[in-house]
Amino acid sequence: MPNLLEQGSNWLEEQRRQHCTTPVTYQRGDQSVQVQASVGRTVFKTVSEYGVVERIVSRDFLILASELVIAGQAVLPQRGDFIKELVAGETHVHEVMAPAKEPDWRYSDPYRKTLRIHTKFIGTESAP
Repeated sequence: MPNLLEQGSNWLEEQRRQHCTTPVTYQRGDQSVQVQASVGRTVFKTVSEYGVVERIVSRDFLILASELVIAGQAVLPQRGDFIKELVAGETHVHEVMAPAKEPDWRYSDPYRKTLRIHTKFIGTESAP
């Protein structure tokens, strides 16, 4: 008997990809790939060495793991990669990273189909 929860999760992921995404460029070194991503956020709380609680908001990109293929090789996100997003005629550049000792990415579903990639906005570029 098929796993109904996995089938439902697959259907929901396809709906998200079709109706709730925007094209972005994922870049590692001088190689890149265009993928469809949903934009989200994660709020991290850290405690400084002085006991001050800080909130850090990450801009997250949800991408199907099967689409993250660079130079013909399936890859997982890593710190120092970039995600470029076109916003109002400017290219916003986000570096893959999470604060403190948090992981830079995680799977967003129990079947490991979607990656939630945490990033930090680092600047803009002129749109091509």
